[in-house]
Amino acid sequence: MAEPFDTLIEVQMHDTALDQLRRRIETLPERSELRELEVRQKALLAALGEVTAQVDALAERQRMLEERIAAAAKRRHEIEERMRSGEVSASRDLLAMDQEVHQLEARQTQFEEDEIALLEEEEPLDSLLADHRATAAALTDDVARLRAAIAAAEREIGASIVTEEALRVESASRLPEELAARYERVRARLGGVGAARLVGDRCDGCHLTLPSVEVERIRHLPPDSFATCAQCDRILVH
Repeated sequence: MAEPFDTLIEVQMHDTALDQLRRRIETLPERSELRELEVRQKALLAALGEVTAQVDALAERQRMLEERIAAAAKRRHEIEERMRSGEVSASRDLLAMDQEVHQLEARQTQFEEDEIALLEEEEPLDSLLADHRATAAALTDDVARLRAAIAAAEREIGASIVTEEALRVESASRLPEELAARYERVRARLGGVGAARLVGDRCDGCHLTLPSVEVERIRHLPPDSFATCAQCDRILVH
């Protein structure tokens, strides 16, 4: 069968190629890898925020302890200076001051021990925080690399789409209006394939075998008429 049905198959080939190119853009392997990395990145950022909050809380507790240590040391120094100055001579007052010095010393010691415990608690968190930050930086680099790869692939495939679209327009311009309209309707309804060849007794669109009587009828149609597949309703080019 000659024109316009050979042209119709050309248009179908261009449409199939365009569908495949667009599907390639949607199904780039880098896309699924990027989605996985972005999920990991989101989870890691949440974990990083949680550890950072814990470290900040420990740092705040340490700051408060340091203030208490400094206040106890200052008060203790002031009392010891008064005791040494001779300003206080009554033994009862000196004894009370001495007791307060010992209390302040014990309190300062306890604060210092609490601070050491905090530092020990903070050490593994600092290590975990450093690990999370290193992993986050590596993930950021990988995400940037994949996005760049996707953009490059989209540009390359996009150029092929532009070329294929131009070829499709040229071929479609040679189709009779009625045939082109029917093709577009069937193609939209049947997943992108509106025309197929009759290969032997089989429709190359749905890959089903036609009855022999129907095959004979199609083969004896006038050259300027078209047939449709009784199974899938696609235009059959024979």
